Amino acid sequence: MRDCPECGGPVEARFHYCPWCSAPQRRKLVEFFRPHEELDSDHGKALRVSRYFGSTEPERHVRFSVWNETGSAEAAVSLDEEEAHRLAKFILASGPPRPSRQRLLEAVLGLAGGSRRR
Repeated sequence: MRDCPECGGPVEARFHYCPWCSAPQRRKLVEFFRPHEELDSDHGKALRVSRYFGSTEPERHVRFSVWNETGSAEAAVSLDEEEAHRLAKFILASGPPRPSRQRLLEAVLGLAGGSRRR
């Protein structure tokens, strides 16, 4: 049993909200990501990423879970802050190359009604 950070009332660990004042006991952001459309092995699945905020180190983490079409999680893993930052850097660093400034300019001009070169 722990105390609610808002009202100080006793709250069992299984509760997401304080039964006395209704304050959320964990603060988090959640986002779902669709699988790659062309990979049949991932059909009917989704990636759920939850970012937990808190005042202590164990409370602050990022949790990844794979959900199936029946609405249940098949697997999950949590990363601490340091590993979550390392993952973010890996994804950003290994992504597709940014278009060069010239290619970007050509693309914008192409969208604006064709090339304007003479």
